[in-house]
Amino acid sequence: MAIKSKIRELQEKREKLLLGGGEQAIEKQKALGKGTARERIMALLDEDSFNEYDLFVEHDARDFDMDKKSLPSDGVIIGSGTIYGAPVAIFAQDFTVAGGSLGLMHSRKITKIMDHALKMRMPLIGINDSGGARIQEGVNSLAGYGEIFFRNTISSGVIPQISVILGPCAGGAVYSPALTDFVFVVDNISKMFITGPEVIKTVLGEEISMEDLGGARVHSEISGNAHFFASSEEECFAQIKKLITFIPWHNGQKARPFDPGEPLKKYNIDKIVPDDPTLPYDVKDVIRAIVDKSDFFEIMEHYAKNIVIGFGRMGGRTTGFVANQPLEMAGVLDVDSSDKAARFIRYCDAFNIPLITLVDLPGYMPGVDQEHAGVIRHGAKVLYAYSEATVPKLTVIIRKAYGGGYIAMSSRHLRADFVFAWPAAEIAVMGPEGAANIIFRKEIMSSDDPDGTRKQKIEEYKQKFANPYVAASRGYVDAVIEPEETRRFLLHSLAVSEQKSIQMPEKKHGLPPF
Repeated sequence: MAIKSKIRELQEKREKLLLGGGEQAIEKQKALGKGTARERIMALLDEDSFNEYDLFVEHDARDFDMDKKSLPSDGVIIGSGTIYGAPVAIFAQDFTVAGGSLGLMHSRKITKIMDHALKMRMPLIGINDSGGARIQEGVNSLAGYGEIFFRNTISSGVIPQISVILGPCAGGAVYSPALTDFVFVVDNISKMFITGPEVIKTVLGEEISMEDLGGARVHSEISGNAHFFASSEEECFAQIKKLITFIPWHNGQKARPFDPGEPLKKYNIDKIVPDDPTLPYDVKDVIRAIVDKSDFFEIMEHYAKNIVIGFGRMGGRTTGFVANQPLEMAGVLDVDSSDKAARFIRYCDAFNIPLITLVDLPGYMPGVDQEHAGVIRHGAKVLYAYSEATVPKLTVIIRKAYGGGYIAMSSRHLRADFVFAWPAAEIAVMGPEGAANIIFRKEIMSSDDPDGTRKQKIEEYKQKFANPYVAASRGYVDAVIEPEETRRFLLHSLAVSEQKSIQMPEKKHGLPPF
């Protein structure tokens, strides 16, 4: 009987704690279109796979009458479960309990599951929905954030870290998601900002809405803080589940293979790129014409659209893609696209994911604005990332590859393992028109027919320099291939590179142009 009574006592305590902030607070949460912390965890994980830890943890704050307040589970749920049968660690802040504010015990629960994730070598998923630091706990709250940030940094490049912003994420709280690998946001639900609208109004006298300051669209399109944008929580969870299928569980293994498949026939690679080199095309169609089953999972789709990054599979194996996008700004590299590409390259390298680079760009973006924004420093990040990467690196030059852009986009000179070029590729210091105007300026100006001479010299320059054969004659391009041969060459090159091994100079770490 004693055991049964203790079991009933446990069940009653558990049921009370599982209500979080209570039914009224839960109703308010749902009225905002938001799920509860546990509902979100259950929606993301495999059915009946979640094991919760530290349900009975309580805060130990005493100031400001905190000793009289009960905060169930201290406003955060932690545990582990599975996604597609593989284990993951997870935490979800409970906004129904003190606005999900972070105090000392709250932070200790999070750091506990972070330590588990690192020790057990499994992905960590954090669902953020919090008003920020618990003011009543003072410096203890700040200490808690610091402990989280430290673990984010130590785990970086070892296990995947995924942040889901499903409510406010303010002040110091935003730095943990910024330190993780992928950030997911949901329209009209996600909010991220260092300083809220009230403070901005007080200090600067400016009126601004929370959505305009740090809503999901802002961070997906303007700041680049978010990698995935969804219109609902359900869509967001589906995105996370798909991402999980592409990445390895830790840096000591590769992503699990899938059954390979041919690209869909509607993506005819011979017909995607126009004959006229001045006309744009969608490079994502080229990627879909190459990858298994034409399944390409794009990352940061709405930010710095002049470069495309994401995952596909080649022969059943996950591969990272970096590609210039001629539809946007002719595919040039600028400050934002350089940051976007460099970070993705380093992620792929950290987690043993081969890289395929598709090149079609006129170079780096010129102009006073870009120079003042630091295009030299930001552009150098791409050079650094490709040079440092030791995973298999394959490059296909589709059309234009001019100047520093040619070098930066995984050229042989940055130790690409295989470089291929299509027959219409133009590899040169600059475009034929600009080059001819400089090299043959005197002849053009002194000609009786300057326009005719200019056209003649442009064609002369094209024949002599702006083609793939000069680079191929120097061994900078391994093969000039027909577009329809691209997938076959890439599959073979990936197979050849499977056991690639390279020894880098011994050092503590390099100094990227942060």
